Amino acid sequence: MHRITSATAADLFDLAATRRIEQAAAAALPAHALMQRAGLAVARLAMAIAPHARTVWVACGPGNNGGDGFEAAAQLRQRGVEVEVVVSFAGDEARLPADAKASLQRARDAGVTFATEPPARYELAIDALLGIGATRPPQGAMAEWLRRMHGEAHPVLAVDAPSGLNADTGTLSHGDDLLAQSAASRRICLSLLTLKTGLFTAQGRDAAGEIWFDDLGCGVTSEPPVARLPGAPSLPPRAHASHKGSYGDVAVIGGASGMAGAALLAGSAALHAGAGRTFVGLLDPGAAPVDLAQPELMLRDARSLDLSAMAVVCGCGGGTAVRELLPRVLSTARALVLDADALNAIASDDGLQTQLKARTKHGRPTVLTPHPLEAARLLGGTAGEVQADRQAAARRLAAQTGAVVVLKGSGTIVADDAGTVPVLNPTGNARLASAGTGDVLAGMIGAGLAAGRSAFDAAWEAAWHHGHLADTWPADAPPLTAGALARQSPR
Repeated sequence: MHRITSATAADLFDLAATRRIEQAAAAALPAHALMQRAGLAVARLAMAIAPHARTVWVACGPGNNGGDGFEAAAQLRQRGVEVEVVVSFAGDEARLPADAKASLQRARDAGVTFATEPPARYELAIDALLGIGATRPPQGAMAEWLRRMHGEAHPVLAVDAPSGLNADTGTLSHGDDLLAQSAASRRICLSLLTLKTGLFTAQGRDAAGEIWFDDLGCGVTSEPPVARLPGAPSLPPRAHASHKGSYGDVAVIGGASGMAGAALLAGSAALHAGAGRTFVGLLDPGAAPVDLAQPELMLRDARSLDLSAMAVVCGCGGGTAVRELLPRVLSTARALVLDADALNAIASDDGLQTQLKARTKHGRPTVLTPHPLEAARLLGGTAGEVQADRQAAARRLAAQTGAVVVLKGSGTIVADDAGTVPVLNPTGNARLASAGTGDVLAGMIGAGLAAGRSAFDAAWEAAWHHGHLADTWPADAPPLTAGALARQSPR
């Protein structure tokens, strides 16, 4: 068993693959052995989370997730823990699967207390209600128990997945109210046998909290993953005998009238991420000729730049003015990041869409960095539809455009149309929920492209570093702004 961190490299699986892996593992082991292993893993983590607990409440549902809870309760008692274990069971005992029935009996034989209501006082709650088996929102006693355990300031340990969370998509069936309720409590999730994609994107990260993993001794599987956690990227060392030309040029095109800040943020980010030279082509004809705060940024008229040898970041603060330049950008940029207003222009223009597809068809490195609403415009849907299945939306957009897609949000997804396993980025937090941080990410990707990274690697590495800078921002430091973020070097 180990904790999943932002540095963890691991494969992620959907529910269909998980069930196949589970069936194969159960068939290779003696009857009931897999559930006993799962219950023991839950009990071990429970003891580590609350070593001094006097009462542990285990809420069990009507399926095998409930069986894991029964088994954990039995294991806690059998291992000599001086703690009262109270099980609340929401279901019909006669309809329990065979393994769950066996674990229920083991819990009774171990002297576990059974009650129809939660204990009045407890120090740890174990959510073994639904796990990955949820098909509809928790109702009745289950819903009440979830409100109770998430409404109190005690740790909550979810078995396999938080109840009500779609383990494929990361959507939570009972909405955001429970997340708001549980903000003051410690949330832990022990994912069993496989790591599920939904724990790392959409509402999954908030619902799961700390994520732990135990493969139950089953080891490597032949099932192909549907996504992966990339682990921490390693930046290659820079040779002493190098110069600015060794690391490429970035050109940022944006900054229409009144929006120069977005382009300057992207330029600053590219500069601090290691670009050899950074040009900022402002679309505002009245813009100042130099940024006195950052004279290293070479301000130019966007129309004067030769883009054929540059990594171009286009769209940051571009407004409607960027549309005029997009045909030349799409046809001439050596490598390209399309963000913000460039994406909105392409979404509403069939000709630009055709140019984008032609560009990617010829293998010219191209990265799109939409937030959910921009992705929805490109896909002809709604932001709600994108958020309902972020992974599917990212893959669809990559297939539609041929570009590498960076779908921003909680659990940023990086996907392409070349068969690469998508990456779910595990870094970042709510400090990034402020204006301009997306411009910073675009600039960081541009620096990676300028240095010769592939479009996919430049995208996920920048996303990882972008979030990591927020994760490691000192708690006693001033609030993290986009400007401060742009000036932090991933190195």
